Amino acid sequence: QVFLVESGGGSVQAGGSLRLSCAASGYTGSYPTFCMGWFRQAPGKEREGVAGIDSTGTTSYADSVKGRFTISKDNAKRTLYLQMNSLKPEDTGMYYCAARTDYACQWIGFEENAFNYWGQGSQVTVSS
Repeated sequence: QVFLVESGGGSVQAGGSLRLSCAASGYTGSYPTFCMGWFRQAPGKEREGVAGIDSTGTTSYADSVKGRFTISKDNAKRTLYLQMNSLKPEDTGMYYCAARTDYACQWIGFEENAFNYWGQGSQVTVSS
């Protein structure tokens, strides 16, 4: 079992920055080999993939956040980060981190069914 806890959300004005963290605990001996992803869900909308990183360090971003968001993973601390800059009101939503615990995981996309552990979410609100 892997437990994921997000933190770092909050309220910010448009153009501002936030950094989300996702701390993993439990059975994390193979954490360096996991794929990790950030997803978000805006009110009234479906959850969507935002950023992902695999065991080789390869990253992937939704078109809407490219150039503004950066995903990173500290394997020693078992922590995933999402640096969000130039935030826009449309970035508002609940942000979730998720883990795919396939050994030596390689990125295949934001298919939610492929991720077997999820955090509870952290709210991000961007005002205009």
